[in-house]
Amino acid sequence: MPVPDVLPPPTQRLAPLTTLRLGGPARRFVEATSADAVVEAVRDADAAAEPLLLLGGGSNVVIADQGWPGTVVRVANTGHAVERRPDGSVLLTVEAGSDWDEVVAACVADGLGGLECLSGIPGRTGATPVQNVGAYGVEVADLLVDVDLYDRRTGAVRAGVPAADLALAYRTSVLKGRDDAVVLRVRFALPGTGVSAPIRYPELARTLGVEPGAQVPAAVARDAVLDLRRGKGMVLDADDHDTWSAGSFFTNPVLPAGQVPPDAPRFPAGPGTAKVPAAWLIEHAGFRRGHPGPGGRVALSGKHVLALTNRGGGTTTELLALAREVRDGVRSQWGVPLSPEPVLVGCRV
Repeated sequence: MPVPDVLPPPTQRLAPLTTLRLGGPARRFVEATSADAVVEAVRDADAAAEPLLLLGGGSNVVIADQGWPGTVVRVANTGHAVERRPDGSVLLTVEAGSDWDEVVAACVADGLGGLECLSGIPGRTGATPVQNVGAYGVEVADLLVDVDLYDRRTGAVRAGVPAADLALAYRTSVLKGRDDAVVLRVRFALPGTGVSAPIRYPELARTLGVEPGAQVPAAVARDAVLDLRRGKGMVLDADDHDTWSAGSFFTNPVLPAGQVPPDAPRFPAGPGTAKVPAAWLIEHAGFRRGHPGPGGRVALSGKHVLALTNRGGGTTTELLALAREVRDGVRSQWGVPLSPEPVLVGCRV
């Protein structure tokens, strides 16, 4: 018997579907395993005038304890295709529900460099252009060609929407914070060789023992990135509560150069501005690794202060109280506002 594209829900609890293991139930849950099924499920929710939440890997989302009062569609269409182009480069087409790190691993195993610095990032591929995912000197914007979208306003599928139309910027795009455009498929251009992208991030260059700008075998760079991420609790491990997080909870603020705190690390971010590591601001505002939140059931990671973690039995309410404590402490110490990176569903900091 063929497997249907829309599967009955294994559970309506949302917490187990997020990397934080937090969040209440959904009133209705649909897992859609093809792009057509995603579109159908979204159309059904719209026809019923139900609130709609799209969920992928649950890695960059904080869901309220009350859950979601309408339909949750879990985007689960998977698969990717590699097309060699006449100039030797590769067009990589990935279904939105594909596990991101599995795609990166497959590319590296096939001798395709370019994505290796984005290794170990949890979640699904459809979310990568929404957030303009980036790490260790590489962003999705560097490689993205276009996306296929379902436009809820018109009811039509828009194929091949160029990356230039998405206003990709630091951890954001025109797709972030809205639900009227649903990513179905993503395309990347890769060089077509087995070497890494240029190693721009100083910490990674030091780990690899190379000068910034050098290139190494993609597999070597991937292993180094994974080791660095594990050391910060940023590679998922069900037995390690330091990985029960939404990744970096705050973005690195971009400030006028004259407002950067003395002695703070800074990186160029455009004329007259600098990007300051949020982790430095948090640590130097008096917060240490493992700093507990209300009741001790949530805490800053024991490995990296930028991650807010569920130590087991925590609640979203407790996590957000910790986030507010950190945000307010940084503002009091440095006068710098911190903005949350994850998508907040039914809640706010």
